[in-house]
Amino acid sequence: MTRSERPGRAIVSIWFPNFAIDRWTRIVSRRGEAALADAPTVLVTEGAHGPRIDAANPPAAAIGARAGARLTDARMLDPGIVAVPSDHMGDDATLEKMALAAQRWGPWSAPDRPDAILLDATGSAHLAGGEAAMLAEIEARYAAQGYDARSAIAPTAGAAWALSHYGAAHTVLLDPHAIAAALAPLPVAALRLDDDLIVLLTRLGLKSIGDILSVPRAGLARRFRNRRSADANPLMRIDQLTGRLPEPLVPIIADPPAQADRRLMEPLRHSDLVKRVIGDLAGDLARTLEAKRQGARRLLLLLWRVDGGAIDRRVELASPSRDPAHIAALFDERLDDIDAGLGIDQARLVAIWAEPLVHGQVRLDGENEDEGDIARLVDRLVTRLGAQAVRSPRAQASHLPERAQRWASVGPAIGATAALQLDLGFHHRPLKLLDRAEAITVIYATPEGLPRRFRWRGGLHDIVRVEGPERIAPEWWRERSSARLRDYYRIEDESGRRYWIYRHGLIGDGRGGIPDWYLHGLFA
Repeated sequence: MTRSERPGRAIVSIWFPNFAIDRWTRIVSRRGEAALADAPTVLVTEGAHGPRIDAANPPAAAIGARAGARLTDARMLDPGIVAVPSDHMGDDATLEKMALAAQRWGPWSAPDRPDAILLDATGSAHLAGGEAAMLAEIEARYAAQGYDARSAIAPTAGAAWALSHYGAAHTVLLDPHAIAAALAPLPVAALRLDDDLIVLLTRLGLKSIGDILSVPRAGLARRFRNRRSADANPLMRIDQLTGRLPEPLVPIIADPPAQADRRLMEPLRHSDLVKRVIGDLAGDLARTLEAKRQGARRLLLLLWRVDGGAIDRRVELASPSRDPAHIAALFDERLDDIDAGLGIDQARLVAIWAEPLVHGQVRLDGENEDEGDIARLVDRLVTRLGAQAVRSPRAQASHLPERAQRWASVGPAIGATAALQLDLGFHHRPLKLLDRAEAITVIYATPEGLPRRFRWRGGLHDIVRVEGPERIAPEWWRERSSARLRDYYRIEDESGRRYWIYRHGLIGDGRGGIPDWYLHGLFA
C-alpha cells in the first residue's frame, strides 16, 4: 500500500443526549425505586436566581420541563415535579469510566465533557465488521446499559462531533475531502461555538455551516482576527473541522495496577519451585509499589500451565504492605491444592488493590520500627481460617457501652481495635464487657449512696473500694422517654477483683420504682 492509499484517521464521537438523567435513572433502578424513575423528575443546580434545570426525564419533558429553565417555571406547569440535585462530579467520574471502557473499539479515547466520548478507531474498525457495524454495536451496547447514544465517525474530531450531534444516526464519513459538503446542511451550532456567537451568526443570516462556507474567507478573517479562542472564532472551527488546523486531543489512560511477571524457561511441577518463583515476583512487585509509594491490600496470583489451564489465588491484607517475605508467606497457605499438570510456565502477581504507604524514620539509627506484627498475624489467620472466622471490634457512634462497638470481619483498619482500649482516665472501660449486663443484688447504706456489698452468680462480695459514679444518659433519639439514667461504679472486692457495675435509675425520677443494679464488665 502506497502512502497516498493509506487510510486516514477515523475518530468516533459518541454522544449521550440524556446522559445525566440516564445515569440517575440507572441509580434509582438499582436501588429498587422504579416508582421514582417514573415520576416527573428534573435534575437541578442552584443558581443566582434559584434552581435551574439541567436535565428532565421523559415524564417531566412531556409536561414541558426543559434544560436551562428555572425550576419555579416548571412547577407552574406541574407543582408535583420532583427536583433532585445534579451530581456533576459523579457524572464526570462515570463518563471517564465509560471512556476507558470504550477502548475496546480503539487504542485510545477521551471524555468530551459533559456528555460525549471521543474515540480513535483508526485501523481497528475492521475488527468489528466495518465502521457501520462498529457504530451500531456501540449504540446497542450502551442502550443495553440504559444510555441513549448517538455515534458518528469522521476523519476529524470536529466533524465526528458535528455528525453525532446533528447528523443522521451512526453516520460514516471517511473521505476528508467530502467533509465540507457533507456538513454544509448542518446548523451553525455544530461548530461548537459560544451561545452568544451562535445567536450573532443567526441574526446575520448565517444559520448553517454551508452559509459560513459561502462567505469569503478574507471577510471572516477580518471580522474575527482578534478572537484567539476556537469556540469564539468560526474560522478556526471550520479549519479544525476540515483538518487544516490540528485539534489536540488528550487521551485518558487507565493507571494499570502494579504487577510482576515471569515467563519460565522450563515448566515447573513442584510446589517448592513455584514458591521460589512467587518469592521473586513478590520482590519485583515490592520495588514497583515502593516507586509508587503504595502498599498492596489485595493480591492476585495467576499461574498458567503448559496445557493452557490457569490457576488463580487471591489474598487480602489487613493493612497496606510491600514486604516481599510477608506476601510470599501468605501464598504458601494457598498452594497446597494446586494441580500443576504438565507444568507451570508463566506466573504473574498483581496488586489489584493498593493504598498509599509511606514509611517514616522513627529511630535515630535510621532503622524503621516494625509496627505491623498485629496486621501480619491477622493476614496469616485470615489466609488459613477465612475472613469470616477472624473478627475485630469496630467503634460505633454511641456513648452507651453495649453500643459503642461491634464485632465485624477484619477490614481496612486493624488499628481500630487498639483505639477502643485507650486509657481515658475516669471513663476507662473494662477489658471484658459482658454481652448482656447481668442483674445483681446490692446492699447499700442509702438508696442514693455507694454500694457496700453485692451478690452475683451465687457468690457474696464485700466492696472495699468504690470509684464513681459516672452517669450515662439514655439515647433519647432512639429510646422511649421512660428510659432511665445509669450510674456506673468501678469497684473492688476483698479479693482484689475489680468490677464495673451500674445502678439503673434514680430514686424519685418518675420513671419506675426502686432502681435495679447490674454488673456490666470485668477489669483485668
